[in-house]
Amino acid sequence: MTTWTTLARAGMASGDEIILRQRGAIFEIRYNGIELMSNLNHHSEDQLALRAMRRVDFRARKILIGGLGLGFTLRAVLDLAVPEAEVTVCELSPEIAEWNRHRLGHLADHPLDDPRTNLLIEDVQAHLARADQSYDLILLDTDNGPDFLVRTGNTDLYRQGGLVSVAKALKRDGLVAFWSATASAAFERRLSAQPWVWMREDIALVSGRVDAMHHIYSCSESAAVLGRLKAA
Repeated sequence: MTTWTTLARAGMASGDEIILRQRGAIFEIRYNGIELMSNLNHHSEDQLALRAMRRVDFRARKILIGGLGLGFTLRAVLDLAVPEAEVTVCELSPEIAEWNRHRLGHLADHPLDDPRTNLLIEDVQAHLARADQSYDLILLDTDNGPDFLVRTGNTDLYRQGGLVSVAKALKRDGLVAFWSATASAAFERRLSAQPWVWMREDIALVSGRVDAMHHIYSCSESAAVLGRLKAA
């Protein structure tokens, strides 16, 4: 059996550690010893982009992605976006951004090289706090979801203050979609307290199986926006 090889590691100012490692064709990023992401299965990340882009009729020109990861969500958005789109990506870790430019870029066909991509090394929460009706579409894949965080600093994004910032950053009839590794009743209650409509979609990691799911929470002030996928 092929063993894991550590390719790079980096310490953060908070004292946390991130590690990039490889086993055969599999690349994995771990945060404080917990798997944060890998290229083994990115079906739900692809679906995050596809379903959201369908709901905005593939016409979104200002798009924000929270979390670069291994670049799969960004690649899926770019493949569907109009030529004049501007896709801003907020990635907190400069090391993850650097790994994507070199060691990992081939996994998603080098999405950072696309001229429509604008990479910012900053916390997406800080960026959202400055945005005011700026985005047609916001995709948030900053962690493993509201109930399974590997970085405690992401907690506020899924709470009242973070949701208010997200709503404020959306244009009229805009859409936000959150990726989550688990379904969260508490998060759903907080979504219901906001002045928008929302829905949860359960995405099978492997087609035909119902025992392994990731989840997408989509929210908009317009019920018509959420209904577009059903009509597609």
